[in-house]
Amino acid sequence: MPTNNGKSFTDLPLVQLVPNMLTIAAICAGVSAIRFGVQGDYQLAVLLIVAACILDGLDGKIARLLGGDSKMGAELDSLADFVNFGVAPPLVIYLWALQDMPSAAWLCVLVFAICCVLRLARFNVSNNADGDARPPDDDFVGVPAPAGAILVLLPMSVSFAFSNQPLLPDVLICGHMVLVGMAMISRIPTWSPKRLRISRGNIKYFLLGFALIVATLLTYAWITLVVFSFGYVAMVIWSQIAAFSDTYGKED
Repeated sequence: MPTNNGKSFTDLPLVQLVPNMLTIAAICAGVSAIRFGVQGDYQLAVLLIVAACILDGLDGKIARLLGGDSKMGAELDSLADFVNFGVAPPLVIYLWALQDMPSAAWLCVLVFAICCVLRLARFNVSNNADGDARPPDDDFVGVPAPAGAILVLLPMSVSFAFSNQPLLPDVLICGHMVLVGMAMISRIPTWSPKRLRISRGNIKYFLLGFALIVATLLTYAWITLVVFSFGYVAMVIWSQIAAFSDTYGKED
């Protein structure tokens, strides 16, 4: 095989494997969350799922920056998303609070997992299709899987912020799980970070705000997750109201 200074032309620089390494690390975090959920360490389990969300947000962007994006990486990322956001969160919730009603609660776990895999399949098809199925301005269609994972864990975040015991009845937790699952496969447009643009003059303020958010998450993890969750829900509701107002105004 032709070589260049003893190296094969098919060799890849290690830096281009960093995105896939981050994806593998996210899978390890998600699977480990299940392990710690089984062992009863629910707070660590939730934090590992949050870590998987952060790694999921980084791997694709780093891949594009380094020119290391590939079909294998995209497939690996999709499989990781199902494990980390479609399997680990409902299983941890089930182990945490829902074993008193095992049959009905397990059905809700299955509904959430199926909704997640359908959402991921639709996302992959829309990305590979010639015609883009996304709404204008690169919004997501439905709640993305990482956001769905954080939202479905909201009962646990609230509990850890104010008490160590579940604060909601099992039935409401199950209903919340199904509702978040349905939101993932819905057709409602939800905000995408791709729409965010920062002017050069405001970059320093953005970085300062990001540092404050990270510090808050590390110091007051559960309250921060609760605030983020309710803030995201409010943003989705507001965007739907704004879209309805625009449509209604055009009809007038």
